[in-house]
Amino acid sequence: VQLQASGGGLVQAGASLRLSCAGSGYIFSGDVMAWFRQAPGKDRAFVAAISPGGGSTSYADSVKGRFTISRDNAKNTVYLEMSSLKPEDTAVYYCAAKRFYVNLYDTHGYEYWGQGTQVTVSS
Repeated sequence: VQLQASGGGLVQAGASLRLSCAGSGYIFSGDVMAWFRQAPGKDRAFVAAISPGGGSTSYADSVKGRFTISRDNAKNTVYLEMSSLKPEDTAVYYCAAKRFYVNLYDTHGYEYWGQGTQVTVSS
């Protein structure tokens, strides 16, 4: 089982960026997919999650209205569209997978994690 995150980079405040996370080695379409982020010196924090079929999504208050999570089960890929980026969005972004659409904010419930992709937003 492998999750491969990509798409990070260095952008200016106000810019947009799209992260991708490709899954392989397991049944991607049956899992809840989520994005977390970890800034230097801080705990890993929930960003967004999407149900297996894509019909339900959840967002952290700090990103509501700016970030959009989506998935393409045919491609085993989940996306995080980020717009109006702020310097405080700077972090390593991780994708993660779990079986059930509950306790989305709890990192301990996620079975699989990607390796992380760095997003840096300059002011």
